Amino acid sequence: MDAKLMLLLVALNLIACKSRSQPSEIQPNNASVKYEQVVDGLENPWGMAFLPNGDILVTEKKGEIRIIRNGILLDHKVKGVPKVYVRGQGGLLDIELHPDFAQNKWLYLSYSSSDGSGSGGNTAIARFSFDGSKLTDKKVLYKAGPNTTGGNHFGSRLEFDSDHLLYFTIGERGNRNQNPQDISRDGGKVYRIKDNGEIPEDNPFFGSSNAIEAIYSYGHRNPQGLVIDHKTGMIWSHEHGPQGGDEVNVIQPGKNYGWPILSYGINYNGTTFAEDTARTGMEPPVIYWVPSIAPCGMTLILGDKYPGWEGDLMIGSLKFSYLVHAKVDGNKITYQERVAEGIGRVRNVEQGNDGYLYVGVEGKGIFRLVME
Repeated sequence: MDAKLMLLLVALNLIACKSRSQPSEIQPNNASVKYEQVVDGLENPWGMAFLPNGDILVTEKKGEIRIIRNGILLDHKVKGVPKVYVRGQGGLLDIELHPDFAQNKWLYLSYSSSDGSGSGGNTAIARFSFDGSKLTDKKVLYKAGPNTTGGNHFGSRLEFDSDHLLYFTIGERGNRNQNPQDISRDGGKVYRIKDNGEIPEDNPFFGSSNAIEAIYSYGHRNPQGLVIDHKTGMIWSHEHGPQGGDEVNVIQPGKNYGWPILSYGINYNGTTFAEDTARTGMEPPVIYWVPSIAPCGMTLILGDKYPGWEGDLMIGSLKFSYLVHAKVDGNKITYQERVAEGIGRVRNVEQGNDGYLYVGVEGKGIFRLVME
């Protein structure tokens, strides 16, 4: 191929990649949405799971699982919770029920653990049996390594797909120069395993001698939002940027999402580090936020409780104390608006069995969103 033609094709590809990303354009909310408190008395409600009997399980980062029953936060806590490495952003993180929980009683946790080599901790994924009051039959399905005493970027969200395969995220643990771009190392990745911890044979790096076979995608910073649309199979994730450059991505197998080579953010001291915002062979974000909103928690809106929002995303913001309703059109986000402004630092948002959206807010508790 002629060298000039090759350069032209590369340039056109870069322009196309850059045009796929949209900067932050979060509008005021046009709908009448209010938030009402369900319970208070929680410090850092990181994850929520909704049991068939109506109870809500809430993980506290400090290492507890609390039970909400009939709108009351029970005094007694779930027993059998594993010991967690509580440091910085690390602790007891997400919680997820197996799709067949009503039959098998399997419950999954992500948490920072000091097990394994080295001092400090790293993210672990474990399965338990839950009888309504305590966890038993602990089985660690995945433990990232090596341990480190750093207190940042553990991830970690859990999500099952329609085939009962478990996806989870682990942040790059602050080691951006080594972990996210190296598929032989943990950190800065989205992973996929079977519900018993085995590796699916169609994982993108299965059978590779120089890669961790559980990796599904790489080049991430610190993903703390993950949701799967079971109708389309589309996997949505969001991750924290540094100072600016938070991202929403559509996750595809084996793809590289660019961190830290690509970013719309800068260092916290104002210096630059990224080489570009787009590059051939690396996936650009669907949208990005500058300044950062510090996204945490995300869910897909289903049902009829929020007319006109079916199939859209609801995303929490730690920094600005609101949620973002993101209008989804295929693999794009076409519109964003602020919801529940002033609610507080949003750590998680999930849709309950009753169809309402429940929001975990640091230092306040659990709230429910209601459209008037």
